Amino acid sequence: MIKFILKGHDLPHEVQTIVQVFYPNRHYYETDEISNETFTVISILENGISGAELYDCGEFLGRYTESYEESEILNIKEKKRKIKTAIFKLLTDITGYTPVWGILTGIRPAKTINDLIDEGMTGEEALEFLCDKYFVSREKAELSLKVALEERKILKSDNKKDVSIYIGIPFCPTRCLYCSFTSYPLFQYKDKVDLYLDALIKEIKFVKDYALKYNVKNIYIGGGTPTSLNEQQLDRLLTAVDENFDVKNTLEYTVEAGRPDTITEEKLIIMKKHNVSRISINPQTMNQKTLDLIGRRHSVEDIKDVFYKARKAGHDNINMDIILGLPEEKAEDVAHTMEEIMKLSPENVTVHTLAVKRASRLKEQFDLYTLTSLEEMEKMLSVSYNYAEKMGLKPYYMYRQKNMVGSFENVGYCKEGTEGVYNVEIMEENQTIFACGAGATTKTVDKNTGRIERIFNVKSVDDYISRIDEMLERKKEGLKEF
Repeated sequence: MIKFILKGHDLPHEVQTIVQVFYPNRHYYETDEISNETFTVISILENGISGAELYDCGEFLGRYTESYEESEILNIKEKKRKIKTAIFKLLTDITGYTPVWGILTGIRPAKTINDLIDEGMTGEEALEFLCDKYFVSREKAELSLKVALEERKILKSDNKKDVSIYIGIPFCPTRCLYCSFTSYPLFQYKDKVDLYLDALIKEIKFVKDYALKYNVKNIYIGGGTPTSLNEQQLDRLLTAVDENFDVKNTLEYTVEAGRPDTITEEKLIIMKKHNVSRISINPQTMNQKTLDLIGRRHSVEDIKDVFYKARKAGHDNINMDIILGLPEEKAEDVAHTMEEIMKLSPENVTVHTLAVKRASRLKEQFDLYTLTSLEEMEKMLSVSYNYAEKMGLKPYYMYRQKNMVGSFENVGYCKEGTEGVYNVEIMEENQTIFACGAGATTKTVDKNTGRIERIFNVKSVDDYISRIDEMLERKKEGLKEF
């Protein structure tokens, strides 16, 4: 538990986000008094002083202050920067740890670069701004610039008529240790899958009437694990997609096949028959002991076997996800994973760093596992980056999450011309996305004003099935203005 006190400002979110970079996976509470039981951070922004103090069970540990002219703080953005800077300087000095992302705590570092370029800076000037004003390491600033420039290439082809479609399948064969997504164990819900598809297809048909006015650029079927559907169910879903959207003219049509234990040769052929152009086969790790530990009911050999079957079925754009920082793994385990993936030569590799989410079993059983140190995570990221280079893959997509070990980053790497366009669109919030399914969020983007509105579906499968008409009415109301 970490407590914090605000003096001269009312920006608790900024204080919490920078404190949790140094002290992750705690509970954070605003308070009025210095605690005698835990750490207390005091954040100061008043009377020309920007500062921070740290106490441990009431004992003073250190202070950082710098003066400023009132004319310096002309907007909320600069206020936030000064608050974070003071805490960053104090905690860097006390802990001896310098976060590579500095005070940049947002989830889209490349968007920060792109915003600066849009404001008139060159790429190099934006890079220097990140280093000088946000204390981002040169290495991470350069990565941000590379990704930002790749994203600009993708986004410049967008027009106001482009939209994407997201379809959610919230079922999985089992729930992985780290998972916090809206997913339901298939063995408990197998009798409700067809009822779920009835409701989902009803929503797809509803969305069709809106999508007809636009150009459907990308279709993304995610989850959960979409291939947890059996062959007949998968064919039924993809047929409904064919019947309601102009699949053949989409730029990208992705099915997140995900877990190898849900993929069969027949399902791979069905996806190809329905013009799916991109699939994911996600091992997360190529170390068997880790697969067993995190609750994956498949072997490393199963991953390889499914990959080769996908190639045989004609899939020529395959993404593979891995997670760095899984319990008990070291940098050498990541090297082994990347070595095995390099032999398969997928078009895309997405490298995630572990995020300990509140709704995951890992969070509930936190004390049972040894998690990766910050130093080890830096080694793992370096290993994955070097292997991506060796495989001829470039970084094109990046985001960060709350509660990631070390507040690091997730990076998508790809061979030239095989970028996951939907990933960039959803991360940069540049395009309207019509979303169908339990837990799905429709997001409308006004290209003229930049205004974003969201329409949420209920998360529960049972509620989604019983309240589908309510969901359609909610969409209708939310899309009126759009």
